Amino acid sequence: MEANRFPEFDIGEVKTPSFVIDEGLLEENLKVLWNVKQLSGAKILLALKAYSAFSTFPLIRRYLDGVCASSLHEARLGHEEFGKEVVVAAPAYTEHDIKELLKYSTSIIFNSFNQFKKYKKTVLGHGIECGIRINPEYSEAPVPLYNPCAPNSRLGVTIKNFEEDSLEGISGLHFHALCEKGADALERVLKAAEEKFGKYFSRMKWINFGGGHHITKEGYDIKLLCRLIKSFKNKYGVNVYLEPGEAVALDAGFLVASVVDIVHNGMDIAILDTSAETHMPDVLSMPYTPEIIGAKIASNRTKEDKKKFPYVYRLGGLTCLAGDVIGDYAFPEKLRIGSKIVFTDMAIYSMVKATTFNGVNLPSIALYRPKIGKIKIVRKFGYEDFKNRLS
Repeated sequence: MEANRFPEFDIGEVKTPSFVIDEGLLEENLKVLWNVKQLSGAKILLALKAYSAFSTFPLIRRYLDGVCASSLHEARLGHEEFGKEVVVAAPAYTEHDIKELLKYSTSIIFNSFNQFKKYKKTVLGHGIECGIRINPEYSEAPVPLYNPCAPNSRLGVTIKNFEEDSLEGISGLHFHALCEKGADALERVLKAAEEKFGKYFSRMKWINFGGGHHITKEGYDIKLLCRLIKSFKNKYGVNVYLEPGEAVALDAGFLVASVVDIVHNGMDIAILDTSAETHMPDVLSMPYTPEIIGAKIASNRTKEDKKKFPYVYRLGGLTCLAGDVIGDYAFPEKLRIGSKIVFTDMAIYSMVKATTFNGVNLPSIALYRPKIGKIKIVRKFGYEDFKNRLS
């Protein structure tokens, strides 16, 4: 979806702040992923760390094979609300984690041979498959924060620390080395993984290629992806898993906010009823500047844009954090108190990361179903949600 394409739902109907998930756009992504499954023979899991809006799980499970979870709570959510495969992969597990994960998991991937050997008997005794996360020591992640293969990374077993004699009971190997990347990047990661670990692949039942595949982004080379998967499956005689999170809900959600006040300090500053710090923290940690429907990122304007979008505002959040700034934007008309702002691509890594810092209320969550043309609020938040996180 183009960043500035206006959503079909009536913005005037949305009480702000609200996350709005467009199920029509979500299903478009799912159909692309379904096509990849059919062409390649891969299994595709929803990465809950990116998107966990379980109200949409009935739609998603029609297309995908299950979920991948990074914690006990994600695994339970996947088991109870999705109801298909639940693959768990985390940096480490406590004894309590393992005891509870036995109730919810179909596979548990260990980050070290120490943990695998500690829990092997218990997990295999419950009919749950075990895997080991490997570190190919090659990644094309855009920033260090999201690079699992960076020097001294805690994630995955390097070839130097791989225990060839400890593979009994291991059904698969897992690696994750991508972030918002194309199939060409996967091809290079596969080459690195095969050079280091290839001799072990044919001993496995499955190999998990992890997440970070931007499959539903315009221009992604799906034919190359399917060729890579089919070639890999034929070469090693294994099943292949993909764990996209972003690709599942890419461009399928919006955050609708309102202007609460406008102040001036060297430039016009609009204070919104949302916040980068609390409602879209990746804006600060990635960092990046999200697109807004009907506006331009000020620094990206062409000469023609400057004529069409002459009014520049810095958009700031509600918290006391001085750096709670979303970005500088240009608009075709002056903003006013009450003006609504629609941020795009807000289904992923937003709802799952939102906090109540400063006591700022969480946005409502709403679904837009294009077949009936209506918005349905599925969750509202309030004081009790803030209070119950504390004691």
